[in-house]
Amino acid sequence: MNEHARSRHFDALVVGGGAAGLMCAITAGQRGRRVLVVDHANRVGKKILMSGGGRCNFTNTGTTPANFLSANPHFCKSALARYTPADFIAMVERHGIAYHEKELGQLFCDDSSKQIVKMLLDECAAAGVRVETGCSIERVLPRDEDGAGGSAGFHVHTTQGAFTTAALVVASGGLSIPSMGATGFGYELARQFGHTVLPTRAGLVPLTLSGKHQERLADLSGVALPVTATCFGHGGDAPSFSNFMLITHRGVSGPAILQISSYWQPGEELRLDLLPGSDPLATLKQLQAQRPAAELRTLLGELLPKRFAQRFCEVWLPAGMHNRPIRQYNAPQLRAIAEVLQHWPLVASGTEGYRTAEVTLGGVDTDELSSSTMQSRRVPGLYFIGEVVDVTGWLGGYNFQWAWASGHAAGTAI
Repeated sequence: MNEHARSRHFDALVVGGGAAGLMCAITAGQRGRRVLVVDHANRVGKKILMSGGGRCNFTNTGTTPANFLSANPHFCKSALARYTPADFIAMVERHGIAYHEKELGQLFCDDSSKQIVKMLLDECAAAGVRVETGCSIERVLPRDEDGAGGSAGFHVHTTQGAFTTAALVVASGGLSIPSMGATGFGYELARQFGHTVLPTRAGLVPLTLSGKHQERLADLSGVALPVTATCFGHGGDAPSFSNFMLITHRGVSGPAILQISSYWQPGEELRLDLLPGSDPLATLKQLQAQRPAAELRTLLGELLPKRFAQRFCEVWLPAGMHNRPIRQYNAPQLRAIAEVLQHWPLVASGTEGYRTAEVTLGGVDTDELSSSTMQSRRVPGLYFIGEVVDVTGWLGGYNFQWAWASGHAAGTAI
């Protein structure tokens, strides 16, 4: 094969220059494979750059398979076990990138997410990986259907010409944040090759309210408070997350809401504990004993943001129950107030959708992929990694760890 022909043929062509695609390319390149990464955007790693407020929450030290949603919760185990947070941290430290733990095992760059992208591109360069940006895929055909000979592999037509490759790795992400260039290309390609794509929806996304529910809170936009959010409607499983809730003009956001949004679906019941980590009834009884002359709304204004406490009393307590001294409440009344504080109903009407969602739930059915290599069980040489697969992590660095782990698994197998 002459040099010109070699420049158009690769051992692996990776579609998508995000976290999973770059990790796969690095891993395969380090094993001596000729690898091409193509990305339709004008630069790689756009979602890496914007993540974590520009500091990139690049992994979570507490990552376990339990931190992921999938129709097959066991699928992610193999890849996560073989490429751990410690493995990625070792690469970060090797490149001299300073980082810190924010909370709950979440690791961020001290300086900028640009350091993570530079690290990945430097690793690509060292491994001989070729990266082409502004390169869109026009069509993909098996080589034996394209007159390119009967050997296995694919013929990939792009806006920068045609390439042949023995392995095709789909790392094109999901539908979240279309302003960053997200498309459904990966799902379309999966269907082209006979793969099942499970229904997709926005995950890690703010919830919207409507009607009276939205009117009650809209003027409190910007108010934040710690809560424990629980979603009912999952049979015996009622997932809960404790963190901050932020009230917005259109609904609610904040870490606790983003987490629960991946589980919630329209019509399901949401309840929030407004005093997480405490016993509301015991707290009210203690206040009644210590400060009997204080009004309930005054006392709640010391436990919750004052404006929220006022609205809580006006809307969610019976008329006249909030503006009298706490000594005037009998035991059943205190129990009723404590019950609302512990199980405050949040009636969401929908989500903000893919426009602001951090991830896409659903995707390529894992039953048709090898959990150890990420290779298609239907088409030899075809791989799916990262967000395009039906594996979705919690908020807090888990989705990056899945990208690194699934990319490494495919890169090791190619």
